[in-house]
Amino acid sequence: MKFDLSTLSAEAVSLLCRLIEIPSFSRDETLAADFLQQYIEQQGMECGRRGNNLWCLSPGFDLKRPTLLLNSHLDTVKPVSGWQKDPFKPLIEANGKLYGLGSNDAGASLVSLLQVFLALCRTKQEYNLIYLASCEEEVSGSGGIECALSQLPPIRFAIVGEPTEMQPAIAEKGLMVLDVTAEGRSGHAARDEGDNAIYKVLDDISWFKNYRFDRVSPLLGPVKMSVTMINAGTQHNVVPDRCSFVVDIRSNECYTNSEVFQIVSSHIRCRAQARSFRLGSSHVARSHPMVQRAVSLGRVPFGSPTLSDQALMPFPSMKIGPGKSSRSHTADEFVFVREVEEAVGLYLELLDGAAL
Repeated sequence: MKFDLSTLSAEAVSLLCRLIEIPSFSRDETLAADFLQQYIEQQGMECGRRGNNLWCLSPGFDLKRPTLLLNSHLDTVKPVSGWQKDPFKPLIEANGKLYGLGSNDAGASLVSLLQVFLALCRTKQEYNLIYLASCEEEVSGSGGIECALSQLPPIRFAIVGEPTEMQPAIAEKGLMVLDVTAEGRSGHAARDEGDNAIYKVLDDISWFKNYRFDRVSPLLGPVKMSVTMINAGTQHNVVPDRCSFVVDIRSNECYTNSEVFQIVSSHIRCRAQARSFRLGSSHVARSHPMVQRAVSLGRVPFGSPTLSDQALMPFPSMKIGPGKSSRSHTADEFVFVREVEEAVGLYLELLDGAAL
């Protein structure tokens, strides 16, 4: 079927501008979800909702056919310091830059996938389609995509809209955060007394800096560990009886987060506690039909170091969307209008007539 790409792209950009005007911080997306639900229903589609997650199913949904999920998120981070423009006032400059909070991450993907979903719903495909606008992605919240997926039919494959310059991320690093604590005994710093908890963490911090995991991913590289926060002491003349630090661990697909935790625990002396094991690394085989279709369109598969809702999907997925990851969470965030136009066209080429 021939699609009117100009009209679809223009509608996507218009919708993105309207969404930028509505603050939608993680766990506070109600107004944006209300607006998007109203928009979808005005297109004649029935919309499901749980919390601030919205979804709709293609007409003639048949459980005998495989189901393809189109997903992106409607929440944003809060604006960082340094914005020179109004983050909630969409501005398109002469060069086609569209400024606004969430324009790049991941508003451009959200609106492009919606227009593609609506267009494909007017065609006959060999698969079912579900469009899902999820919330709480930026904080990996329990009220986000996991809540929505529990309400949906079985899914064979997902396209996850995130800024990847429309290149397919077929692997993504996982995330595990550790709280590591050492206990000592307080005392007066002027006397030889107490048991300094800070000294107890030094060897472990050095281990986190220097340890190298054996298994290295060809797509994602090694597991990466970074000590990012440390806290100890109450005042200069008191030997601290407690010292804690935080470790950010980005796992590859060669290890589960539980396996990484067991390795860490066997090497350090301090007490470590994982905040969660749920955000594991994800990957899909290069031989998957959707990956091969992307390659046939000149796309280059890669491994992504950044986390998305892919981590919470118990089925194969591929992350691909307009914009550039390095613009996310930055002052004066923007996306080019031409990137939205390219995304709509490429999504349609990728999905129209696809086999799962």
